[in-house]
Amino acid sequence: MSVVSTVAAASRSLVPAGTGRAHLLVERNFRAGRRFWPILLSGFFEPVFYLYSLGIGLGALVGTVDIGGGRTVGYPEFVAPALLAASAMNGAIFDASHNVFWKLHYARLYDIVLATPLGVRDVAVGEVTWALIRGGVYAATFMIVALVAGVVTSWWAVLALPAALLIGLAFAGVGLATATIMRSWQDFDLLQLVMLPLFLFSATFYPLSTYPPVGQWIVRATPLYQGVALVRDLMLGTVGPAVIGHACYLVLLGIAGLLVAARRMTGMLLR
Repeated sequence: MSVVSTVAAASRSLVPAGTGRAHLLVERNFRAGRRFWPILLSGFFEPVFYLYSLGIGLGALVGTVDIGGGRTVGYPEFVAPALLAASAMNGAIFDASHNVFWKLHYARLYDIVLATPLGVRDVAVGEVTWALIRGGVYAATFMIVALVAGVVTSWWAVLALPAALLIGLAFAGVGLATATIMRSWQDFDLLQLVMLPLFLFSATFYPLSTYPPVGQWIVRATPLYQGVALVRDLMLGTVGPAVIGHACYLVLLGIAGLLVAARRMTGMLLR
């Protein structure tokens, strides 16, 4: 019995608790966000503009793209999954970083929240969940646009939305951890300095094979590439064992970010 108790105690210390009350913070964010829904959806338009300007416009000049195995697809069909992944990333990381930073340092919202039965881990889980929802909304809306544009070619695409939620989980965890590290709004320029190259160089607009060998290894290590590869395999119907690896990478990254954020927020809010 003592061994079981020890293992249980260790599990509780590693896995963020709070899912029982975290939904209350999600509900609060939903009620507050209803007045600002145009702002909440603003991050959806950038990938759509890229789809129509580059995917469809430039795609008429590019023609087809070799995706390996002797198979080629049209450029719009190649770009659309990557932009769906980017849409999920944008929604999740913005909400979990910028908004949480404002609540943490300016609105002092969590000081009020902690006066209720909610704890710090409830806050961490609730904010990641809300960011995950926002990323999922971005992805679902973009999927509708992709269907209308005729760039969805496989029934496997129905799993692209759950895959987008995994992308949202990964970047929500990273964004929340980032929010606890930033000291001022100027520090977010560093986040943008990371996000822009991540968006451009994660095999988003051209195949991984166009990179030099060293560059390919670097790209493979990035979280957005893992999300792009996962969604692209599903939307193009090229599903294989690699999708499991991509999914596991995103889940582990999201959990790691959540654990770091929960630990740091505990030190910041309960000091």
